[in-house]
Amino acid sequence: MNPRHIAWLLGVPALAGTAALGVGWLDGRTTSAIAPVVVSQAAAQTPPARQPLYYRDPSGGADFSPTPKKDAMGIDYVPVYDDAEPAAAPAPVTKETPAAAETPAPGGHGRILYYRNAMGLPDTSPVPKKDSMGMDYVPVYEDEAKQPAGTVTVSPERVQMLGVRTEAAGLRTMTRTVRAVGTVAVDERRLAVVAPRFEGWIERLLVNETGQTVRRGQPLFQVYSPELSATALEATIARQAQADMARADPAVRGTMAGIAAAAGARLRNFGIGPGSGPSFTLTSPMDGVVLEKNAIQGMRFAPGDALYRIADLSNVWLLADVFERDLGQVRPGQDANITLTAYPDRQFIGKVTFIYPTLNAATRTGRVRIEIPNAEQLLKPDMYATVEIAANAASAQVLAVPESAVLDSGTQQAALVERSPGHYEPRVVVIGARANGFVEIRSGISAGEKVVVGANFLIDAESNLRAALQSFVGTTPASGQEKAR
Repeated sequence: MNPRHIAWLLGVPALAGTAALGVGWLDGRTTSAIAPVVVSQAAAQTPPARQPLYYRDPSGGADFSPTPKKDAMGIDYVPVYDDAEPAAAPAPVTKETPAAAETPAPGGHGRILYYRNAMGLPDTSPVPKKDSMGMDYVPVYEDEAKQPAGTVTVSPERVQMLGVRTEAAGLRTMTRTVRAVGTVAVDERRLAVVAPRFEGWIERLLVNETGQTVRRGQPLFQVYSPELSATALEATIARQAQADMARADPAVRGTMAGIAAAAGARLRNFGIGPGSGPSFTLTSPMDGVVLEKNAIQGMRFAPGDALYRIADLSNVWLLADVFERDLGQVRPGQDANITLTAYPDRQFIGKVTFIYPTLNAATRTGRVRIEIPNAEQLLKPDMYATVEIAANAASAQVLAVPESAVLDSGTQQAALVERSPGHYEPRVVVIGARANGFVEIRSGISAGEKVVVGANFLIDAESNLRAALQSFVGTTPASGQEKAR
């Protein structure tokens, strides 16, 4: 037991100085266990009424009390006043301790209001305290209490340890790259099928290879058709009779002219020009490449049989399957960068021309048509390709922050705004379009404000952010002691 314990047991105040009026021994004897006590005559007088800030353990232990208290040995706790030694810690602002409101805390943070649990548990103390693990409670200063509701405070050491990074919200053009896959297809407007409109036999093939390049009007094959021969002969006779009766009666000339015109029209409907003969020649309707050849020399064909399929591959389509979530960003006229497996070192440029009105229910994708010039004939039907479409998520510049700054709870989105170094305010935000790692902020954050983009989830865990967000829906702590963070 130290001298102060003995002094308090005897009801005599102990003073550290030696300039008092009376000096003596407590029991009149000199022993090694009992130290001298300086007794002041002023002790007998009634001291001025002062309110203690708090009471501390008389043995010097790390235990404090806001009210008078005794230790396990029955010794009164020592009162600490506002003019006590620097080691004494000030107490919070309470009705019982008004003097604490005038006591500033060291370090420029204002006075200490209370102490909170270092591990973030909902436990506070008006005086310094240790938790069950021996960790000191963290002081909460006056300037922290002035922060907006729900503000999170993290010490500089903790900020550095968590690796907190911030970035200012700013205006930007939201350009998003929509990625998809697809296959090359023939331009349907540049595709033709050779299908005779009459019955006949193929006498001679003039284009007899699939893949062969043909020109418009180039002969493909010669055919024999009794029906076609009869129609051609009829047209020839009608024209000859019309010429022979040039000086005949007008009615007769008119009749022969009608017969000749009807025969010529039938030939044109058959796809054959004027002329007659035992065999007729069919030609290519367009420039292109023979994709399919079903014609075989000597075979008989019926009206409507497709003997040739010819396509112009100077311009092709890419039919890309775009995910449903990206379809709203794709517009006709947008440029597309295309890479094919066959030519990994080359990039082709196309343009979106059409968005199909249906959706694949199994894959949840929509089909987009992209036109690509193919002058070198490098792109072939059914080639596999990947495509990147530069889509503008917004028509003008919008306020945006990195996607990592947004904390999504499923029902609302929030971001941590840096009020000052180490102080972060959670705010509910309304988001818009997303593009290339950024997200549009429609409300909740102003341009230039810094948001946490790194370690925000760690701050969330560190400070129980979800409890702080309850203040936005009307749940406000009754006092600072209900919510330490």
